[in-house]
Amino acid sequence: MITGVLFAILAGLMLGLYALPEKFTKDYEFENTWSMFFFINTFIVPNIAAFLLIDGFADVLGAIPSNVLIAMVISSVAWGIGAMMWGKAINYIGLSLGFSIFIGTIILVGSLIPFFVNGLPANSVFITILAGLAVVLVGVMANGKAGIIRQKDEENNAEEGDKKGGSVVTGILIAIVGGLLATGFSFANSYGAEIIDKASQAQGNASWKSAIAVMYVIYMAGGVAIALYFAQQLTAKKLWGKFKTPHLGKNLALTTIMGVFNFAASVTFAYAAFKLGKELGGSVGYAIFNTACVVTAIVSGLITKEWVKASSKAKNSLYLGLTCMVVGIIIIAYSNTLS
Repeated sequence: MITGVLFAILAGLMLGLYALPEKFTKDYEFENTWSMFFFINTFIVPNIAAFLLIDGFADVLGAIPSNVLIAMVISSVAWGIGAMMWGKAINYIGLSLGFSIFIGTIILVGSLIPFFVNGLPANSVFITILAGLAVVLVGVMANGKAGIIRQKDEENNAEEGDKKGGSVVTGILIAIVGGLLATGFSFANSYGAEIIDKASQAQGNASWKSAIAVMYVIYMAGGVAIALYFAQQLTAKKLWGKFKTPHLGKNLALTTIMGVFNFAASVTFAYAAFKLGKELGGSVGYAIFNTACVVTAIVSGLITKEWVKASSKAKNSLYLGLTCMVVGIIIIAYSNTLS
């Protein structure tokens, strides 16, 4: 159990930091940065990792039943759309709040999905998990309130020409809808992990390599939906030419770091779920993974001065939300000891 929890926390730390390099790209619009990141993240990194590290990977893929593969692909496409909306939300409301709302939605919904796949645990365990999720919900609401207050503070302090045109309400809605769609990740992992692990181990691979195989299916399928969206956006806004910039090398390096961190975070979570066990790995592990991500993202947002112009009221609401999410995840983690 301890190993699984530690790996889930490590995965959350990596996921919470993966989008930070986006702040330092230059001469790129939103579509340029995120399309480059997603291309590297969903197509380049998974293929390199899978074919270099997994023995008999083609045979592993061939051993996945068609009904399982189809279900994973459909839910992964939904995850891909949600992940794209996550990036859009960050563009509206910043890294810390974008992560809080998006991941909070994922925790609340995604942590329950494995129960529909694998069945409900004992009543005491299930009730404890629901109690923890309720506390997390309070935290998500407090973070949303903090973001609304912060935007009003920044608008009041900004010069007329410096005021942002983006709406925090729009950003929050994008983050919530994206979070709901992104729970397809939880379903795909819960539905296919055990089957893919058996196929991978039949080729002599360790469980951590099985985790790469699971993420390969999810990322490749989700990447198709994301690629179609960004191809349309880049064409409609005539942004293909903006990739040619003196900062191309720097931007490519930054988005590559984002891609590696994001994929590594998901693989680490999948391995943590294996270690925590079938009954609660996808729920308890998923909640720990995503809450650790939120904590990391909020701290990084504070360090990068996203909240520098916010009032003490906004910050106190943010801190309350963060505290509730941490307390909620402790309650959820405790449920694993009751199983």
